[in-house]
Amino acid sequence: MTQAEIKLCSLLLQEHFGEIVEKIGVHLIRTGSQPLRVIAHDTGTSLDQVKKALCVLVQHNLVSYQVHKRGVVEYEAQCSRVLRMLRYPRYIYTTKTLYSDTGELIVEELLLNGKLTMSAVVKKVADRLTETMEDGKTMDYAEVSNTFVRLADTHFVQRCPSVPTTENSDPGPPPPAPTLVINEKDMYLVPKLSLIGKGKRRRSSDEDAAGEPKAKRPKYTTDNKEPIPDDGIYWQANLDRFHQHFRDQAIVSAVANRMDQTSSEIVRTMLRMSEITTSSSAPFTQPLSSNEIFRSLPVGYNISKQVLDQYLTLLADDPLEFVGKSGDSGGGMYVINLHKALASLATATLESVVQERFGSRCARIFRLVLQKKHIEQKQVEDFAMIPAKEAKDMLYKMLSENFMSLQVGCQ
Repeated sequence: MTQAEIKLCSLLLQEHFGEIVEKIGVHLIRTGSQPLRVIAHDTGTSLDQVKKALCVLVQHNLVSYQVHKRGVVEYEAQCSRVLRMLRYPRYIYTTKTLYSDTGELIVEELLLNGKLTMSAVVKKVADRLTETMEDGKTMDYAEVSNTFVRLADTHFVQRCPSVPTTENSDPGPPPPAPTLVINEKDMYLVPKLSLIGKGKRRRSSDEDAAGEPKAKRPKYTTDNKEPIPDDGIYWQANLDRFHQHFRDQAIVSAVANRMDQTSSEIVRTMLRMSEITTSSSAPFTQPLSSNEIFRSLPVGYNISKQVLDQYLTLLADDPLEFVGKSGDSGGGMYVINLHKALASLATATLESVVQERFGSRCARIFRLVLQKKHIEQKQVEDFAMIPAKEAKDMLYKMLSENFMSLQVGCQ
């Protein structure tokens, strides 16, 4: 990582978790994987404080651990995961636009706590929503549960890996650290919970009765309480799914700018149909037939099957190749070329940066070099129709700013 990235990680960890967690996290970022006692020795921190800091970092998926053959547990910082904390507000706002305030608070609670059981999330969110409602109105647990199920169905939240039951029943000595596993088919399986109740308001009398805020009074646990119905089943926000959503939105917006709103709605429908069945790293979406796309179009879009086929043909023939044709069955099979679409969007962004920084003539040269891959200075002058001296100055300017590279050929 660069020094700027390490400094950013340091500021993020300090802002969210405090100085001790920041010290341990940055130390792991700088040094790589290390065992517990080495971390404590190198940072001059007590073992107890290091353990608590690592618990916080593991809870929030910012540090992972691995058991080596000698039985030593080593901890390693997940730098990219720390940097994603910058996007937390965007994840929360996205959920608000898709699933209203209830979905927003569910994702916010998961991001704030790292991992939580579904029952704990539902109760926290119901209480928070009840506090914002008018007197006499409360939020039902069932309504929050329904939104949680919708988030799981669309993969915005997912189960955390857990300790397998066979590991607990092993009569031998316990391992130095538990091995966490998750079955892929159970990753989005919501447990059947009958959560009955409504959100509660925090009352000022709770503070005045003891003369101090309720949160600061010692918490007494009684054995009379019912066991947690989903104990051991923890959930977390699926950040990769949010990034997939952002990618899909960028593709839809690009199609709308290039063609029209109907074309973008067709592409949006195709992406929505494939959002769960297609991996976020896949180069293409799953093939969809023209008939399937027609049946899945929004109700308000009154276009005929013939018009849809014409739009699909136009999209498939477009030079950018956002949409590709993969067969003729079912009225024609179509896919979204995800990697090509992202490459086109990245290229367009680069071109706009060059144009803003160096002007339209430099952008013309930059676009020419992108198309040709390798090109000589004389060819740049001829193809871009720019005088030799100006072309040379522009090429040198972009070369000095690392927008281009120079390759010396052998005769």
